[in-house]
Amino acid sequence: MHAQQSPADRVTEIQAALRDAKLDGWLFYDFRHSDPLAYRILKLDEKMPASRRWFYYIPASGEPVKIVQSIEQFKLDSLPGEKLVFRGWRELHARLREVLTKKAKARVAMQYSPMNDIPYISRVDAGTIELVRSFGVDKMHRIIQEAFAEIARRIRADEPTTEWDIAQFMLRRYAEEGMEQEPMIVAVNANTANPHYMPTKEKNLPIKRGDFVLIDAATKLNKPDAVATDQTWTGYVGETVPDEYSRIFNVVREARDSAIDFVRKNIRAGKPIRGAEVDDVSRGVITRAGFGEQFTHRTGHSIGEETHGNGVNIDDFETRDSRRITPGVCFSIEPGIYFEGKFGVRSEINVYISDKDIEVTGQPIQTEIIPILKNP
Repeated sequence: MHAQQSPADRVTEIQAALRDAKLDGWLFYDFRHSDPLAYRILKLDEKMPASRRWFYYIPASGEPVKIVQSIEQFKLDSLPGEKLVFRGWRELHARLREVLTKKAKARVAMQYSPMNDIPYISRVDAGTIELVRSFGVDKMHRIIQEAFAEIARRIRADEPTTEWDIAQFMLRRYAEEGMEQEPMIVAVNANTANPHYMPTKEKNLPIKRGDFVLIDAATKLNKPDAVATDQTWTGYVGETVPDEYSRIFNVVREARDSAIDFVRKNIRAGKPIRGAEVDDVSRGVITRAGFGEQFTHRTGHSIGEETHGNGVNIDDFETRDSRRITPGVCFSIEPGIYFEGKFGVRSEINVYISDKDIEVTGQPIQTEIIPILKNP
């Protein structure tokens, strides 16, 4: 540690150490000087007022983020990075969720020692650890992003790859993460227009620069009573995404988000809604955009211990599901637009209904098609 080192230089040094340790970031936390190590490591004034909680996230690469309470919002101004200000606990949770789902990744360090093996560095209380973990990126989301990254690696290395190869990569990651071995859709170009296409060892397409890619993956943890997750993401093997794909994705995204908003609004208001009504909202967006004939399946299905459960489906197309959406149910919302022989776009999230609100799981959800080769 250098006596005259500035906080900015210190952060640069920390980032280099994080990369060497193969960590995605370091999240510092303090309340009323509960962590003196944080002040020393970050070269902060150890006598500064600290009557409110603060967090400071340093990614292995990129801009750090400060999360500070409005009354003491200038507390971390000596440190580099973006400032996010909160007032109450709900805003604090929202800021943490934003950082941990959009900026952070899987391996984030904190001043925590498992089983309190090293009490000298175990400065974060158990409740805060639980809070941080609750906002973490889920396993399925991470594996899908890793699959896109694997496609990019192979393309840059001029290494031949296929839909089947990427599916096998994902299955290996399932095993490493303690998830069940369930086959998934990895499709390119015309195959993405088939909603239930799955590659096989004998029948698959190569993945090349300029291809449109759709990944639809569903599985669950390999433990009793585990609930399934089912997510669909799309990407383009290039640095920028052509407008023909983005234009269709934007319609699908609006259909997805309109259905989410409809469910959220009514659940919060205590108004009963049925699966068919949610399908009508989503399908209406796509129909008004002129693609109703290309939306060839229901908007969503029940999710439980099975990927396709027996509860309420989001369906007024294949069937009219008049069952009410009640607390405790979970289902997918996955509108799609398919051009046979060309390409298809689908975006899938999962919704869990609590007593007075909803939770959209698998955060962060997709907001644009991934340009797979954009970043090195």
